[in-house]
Amino acid sequence: MNANYGFNATLTARPGMGGQLVDLLLTGLNEGSPGASEHCLVYLISRSASDPDVVHVTEGWTSEADHHRIFAGEAAQAIVAQVDGLLAKESEYTDYVPVRGKAAF
Repeated sequence: MNANYGFNATLTARPGMGGQLVDLLLTGLNEGSPGASEHCLVYLISRSASDPDVVHVTEGWTSEADHHRIFAGEAAQAIVAQVDGLLAKESEYTDYVPVRGKAAF
């Protein structure tokens, strides 16, 4: 399967809450959560090296429609609601069309 839609998001947590934000976002990989979907091909959570309250999310999906359908579900909306409570400001998003690359963990 190829990723045909993706985005990067930069989320800034309230001071001192970056670790809690990371932990919450990583629940997105749990069974039944959006990142565990067969349509989610990339789900990468990273922290800024200079500011531990800045968190980056990189996602790659089989299609934009699949992403929107999965994120409209109850599991994704529950995570989004909790994330909103940890943020110091509105998140910044950049959408993209994946071309090629590699991720190995």
